[in-house]
Amino acid sequence: MVDILNHNKTISDIIFQLRKEKKLTYAELEKIAGVGKPVLQKLEKGSTKRPEFKTVKAITSAFPEIYQELIECYIGIENRTEVLYEVLQDVLSSEKPSLASKVALRFLENPSNETEDSLQRLYYFTQEVSDSSLRLELYNVIVKYSRKHGVMNYIAKGLLQKYLIERADFKRIDQSFQQGLEIVHYTDFLTNDENVIYHYRMALHAYAIKKYRECIQFAENGFVLERMQSELKARVHLSLIHSYSALKNYDKVEELLDIFEKYEYDFVYEAAKITRSITKARKGEYDTAIPLLENHLKECSQQFRLNIFDELLEIYLKIDDLDACSKLLEKENEIMNTGPKDPNIYRSLGKYYRHKGYYQVSIGLIDEGVKSFVTSVQYLKRINAFEEKDIYVFLLFIQNSIILNQGLYGYNFNEAYKSMVQKNLLLLNERGK
Repeated sequence: MVDILNHNKTISDIIFQLRKEKKLTYAELEKIAGVGKPVLQKLEKGSTKRPEFKTVKAITSAFPEIYQELIECYIGIENRTEVLYEVLQDVLSSEKPSLASKVALRFLENPSNETEDSLQRLYYFTQEVSDSSLRLELYNVIVKYSRKHGVMNYIAKGLLQKYLIERADFKRIDQSFQQGLEIVHYTDFLTNDENVIYHYRMALHAYAIKKYRECIQFAENGFVLERMQSELKARVHLSLIHSYSALKNYDKVEELLDIFEKYEYDFVYEAAKITRSITKARKGEYDTAIPLLENHLKECSQQFRLNIFDELLEIYLKIDDLDACSKLLEKENEIMNTGPKDPNIYRSLGKYYRHKGYYQVSIGLIDEGVKSFVTSVQYLKRINAFEEKDIYVFLLFIQNSIILNQGLYGYNFNEAYKSMVQKNLLLLNERGK
């Protein structure tokens, strides 16, 4: 037998080593694996140059610990397209991303197929894979192979699908946006529908990370491509409105709201009505905005409650109405059931607990205020929207009892004791990590 330590292993080596380690006769191995003794003997002696995959699969089913090693050897000698396709399907069920990548690459490199045909088949196969991590691995193979062979349309398609997976990782929300920007150079190789999806998803992504001008650009480009109504288009339109609001272009906000109200989806009427009230608040028309928002809070559906709550709390702090803050905070439990978390929900929760912390400090509840600020930090860090300087600004604010940023919200604070701040500094540093 060949010294298997000094050369690349073969299927023959693996079978020999398996029998040796398990102390199995051919008859015993036949009984365990369900593979005939003559077939096993030929495999071990190396006289079978290209075994059937059903034989390999039977052995790996009986001895799963050699699965990866045996499959890697097998794909090195197998050139039949349909068999490699079958191996790929089997590997995906094993949930081994690195092995899936190797089999997929072997499938693409098969000289019996045209490059673009192989890419097309693998691409459509990948779209049906349910596990997102495995799907991402396969799209990486498609993009890398397409780059090497200059197949532009599958560079574009692969990059788009990668982006649509990676954007769901909120901890990498800024990085995935930058990766999404690369697709701009390949949009000519996408279909119109793919272009619409790309521009709409990038618009929503840009809004979530406060890149309001980019949100506007992507949204408007997407609208040019899609003339029909869709719910996704309506939600992008709302993000466009909110972006103009963040940029304080309230005339544009009101102009776009007139168009937005024409969408025929359940959430539109309520969203438009609330956004008009918030716009009045942003313009400083508090006498009009406050009663409207207070009424919306009573009547609105759960999906809008947190935003209204935040807006009212911010207004009350700006006008120094601490009694109104107190009454509003009594309703906290009503807004905490926010449904599925997304970057905008995490940001709103971060904003809410920051406002709550300022209120608590303003009435002398220093410990409670710092804890609320820590909770704010925890939500913002989930989407990398937290900056270390925020801790120190807040501590300076408490320690010195000063009014920052032109009064922050226009209210005064009793002096916070330095010892209490120092005690909570450890809490911030530990829990804010």
